[in-house]
Amino acid sequence: MVNAQDSMDQPSGQRAVARCTELGRAPYSEMEGGLFRPYLGPSYRATCDRLATWMHAAGMTTRMDAAGNLLGRYEGLTPDAPVLLLGSHIDSVRDGGFFDGMLGVILGIEAVAHFAATGKRFPFALEVIGFGDEEGSRFPSGMLTSHAVAGVLAPPDPAMSDWAETATLASALEGFGLDVGQMHKASRRGANILAYVEAHIEQGPVLEAEGRALGVVSAIAAQHRYRMTLRGMAGHAGTVSMDLRRDALAGAAEIVLAAERIGRAGTEGLVATVGSLDVVPGAANVVPGEVVFTLDVRAGTNAVRDRAAKEILAVAHAVAQARNLELAISMQQDLDATPCDARLTSFMEQAVRDVTGADPRLLVSGAGHDAMIMAHLAPVSMLFIRCAGGISHNPAESVTDADTDAALRAMIDFIGLFERHFG
Repeated sequence: MVNAQDSMDQPSGQRAVARCTELGRAPYSEMEGGLFRPYLGPSYRATCDRLATWMHAAGMTTRMDAAGNLLGRYEGLTPDAPVLLLGSHIDSVRDGGFFDGMLGVILGIEAVAHFAATGKRFPFALEVIGFGDEEGSRFPSGMLTSHAVAGVLAPPDPAMSDWAETATLASALEGFGLDVGQMHKASRRGANILAYVEAHIEQGPVLEAEGRALGVVSAIAAQHRYRMTLRGMAGHAGTVSMDLRRDALAGAAEIVLAAERIGRAGTEGLVATVGSLDVVPGAANVVPGEVVFTLDVRAGTNAVRDRAAKEILAVAHAVAQARNLELAISMQQDLDATPCDARLTSFMEQAVRDVTGADPRLLVSGAGHDAMIMAHLAPVSMLFIRCAGGISHNPAESVTDADTDAALRAMIDFIGLFERHFG
């Protein structure tokens, strides 16, 4: 009989969930009573150290690349073997859940640990990558580090300040012994990366509604993200008459409602979100003089996304003109719709079928993932894991040991299928 402690010493879904849960608290979080793990912060360093310990125990060597991504390598049959890359992201949103991103990193480690326990080697190396900056929760540009790995990183602004205005990208990297001018050296172009495979919680309700533990991603939705600034004139709330006001917040409210209206009227999974709004000066007795807010527009196709974004921005310009406000708009993220590789998708479908005994559910991901960027480098595949209530980016984010174990077995089966068809 295997006792509970012995089972926790073996690769399993139970251990993966426990490890993600451990990493949801101090020192792996910078938020009291919740999870916040920003790129290159103290909690990020502590998390990388802990992950590296688990990678070493799973038979991997580890390193941090020039962009601050953590990598673990399990050698193939030859030292120069090509690479099958597994992983997801390490960073989190503020007050986030324990499993978004991190579960994919941990499942990669658990899959390697499974093969290391039996001494199994492949004609390719297995590498597990923990991307540093998927969420954009510290700096105003997400997926910086997967752009670097894929070799499509535009030269970053060294003076780019974090949201808290406590550090620049250059100084944050310097704290890890890295150089912002060398981030591009994280590129794996020419490194013979065979494929990138990412396991991730669904972040939606479909799998739970259909009673399925796992799903296979067919494509990832297109996304535009903007930073918008409206400037009017601050004034005393009791003395500036309504007809003379240049109220930036009232203008922003019009734009927010227009985004909701346009998003609701769309097709192809169109969604439009204003998720952050900063009012200046932010006093109860002052007419708001400036508002900085975000706009996130996503859809299953580039055409639908672009049409909706154009319509929302046209409303924004009209509102600014009618209210005598200054409007500044900057694009923060521009991600094309990304289809997953058909061949890899068939392997993942077979792996899920082998594990669950049922034909798999194909899903389009409305959330963005590092896989979107990695598709510029290599074929990609994604596995979705059911999460309770479809809740994500929230402390209530939850998965079961059983579902996570099924995901681990599917990942192991996928790697076996990949080997069978290798070459």
